[in-house]
Amino acid sequence: MTTLLLHHPIFLEHLTPVGHPERPDRLRAVAAALEHEAFNVLVREEAAAADPEVVTLAHPESFVEHIRTAIPEEGLTRIDADTVASPRSWEAEMHAIGAAMRGVDAVMAGEAQNAFAAVRPPGHHAERHRAMGFCLFNIIAIAARHAQRKHGLERVAIVDWDVHHGNGTQDIFWSDPSVLYASTHQMPLYPGTGAVSETGSGNIFNAPLSPGDGGEEFREAFQSRILPALREFKPDLILVSAGFDAHHRDPLASLRLTEDDFAWGTRMLMDEADRACGGRIVSVLEGGYDLRGLAGSVAAHVRQLMQA
Repeated sequence: MTTLLLHHPIFLEHLTPVGHPERPDRLRAVAAALEHEAFNVLVREEAAAADPEVVTLAHPESFVEHIRTAIPEEGLTRIDADTVASPRSWEAEMHAIGAAMRGVDAVMAGEAQNAFAAVRPPGHHAERHRAMGFCLFNIIAIAARHAQRKHGLERVAIVDWDVHHGNGTQDIFWSDPSVLYASTHQMPLYPGTGAVSETGSGNIFNAPLSPGDGGEEFREAFQSRILPALREFKPDLILVSAGFDAHHRDPLASLRLTEDDFAWGTRMLMDEADRACGGRIVSVLEGGYDLRGLAGSVAAHVRQLMQA
């Protein structure tokens, strides 16, 4: 069994203004890191574009059409103060969604033990009715719904360790006990959600960290809140919103995680997946804005996945 790496050159053509932290160079840095000979055994696949119809698994049709019509023919359009669309953003989104869905299909079919989708733009801030935080559509939420619809899964878990709380994923699954959402993130920080008291229908588990916290606090949050929730939930599949902006080099926050912390978190999730669901994990890239920190953290994450 292998680790499947999903990618596509269209992700580089989702453009943002000069100086914007969510930029094509992020994926260039990831690709360069994964070209090291240690990753030669990865199965690499260009992701096909998803049918736009699948976006309605997580967003209403009116919102999908709103984003589609906002895509400019040239130049850039601001969806909000932080979130930008360029002429090929729609295609990038469809391929990003397609990558996450293909990861689910490959893992469920036994073609791969696990998968990592190196995509952009990210998705976990996109709420049911709103694009925000660099995110147009909620890729991980669509992947979860796809897993349920196509593969008949009863329980899907989403674990999010991006430094920013995944308000969009929480919003979409707030009242749905068939999907567990568990998140470590810095608080206070954008987008202002993610308190421990936000529990949905008993399926939301937030473990906020304080500015300046590092690996010790991250690991304690995992061990005291995230992993017990997973163990009790017994998921049929674990999805990971894999943001790497909690890295100590990242300019957008002030946690102090290292590559070793992300590797440890990956190993812990793999152990839970082994117990609950035959090791099935699909990881989707979210944030991470220091290129060196991002590249090293992705490499550490994928290296662990390859040890399944």
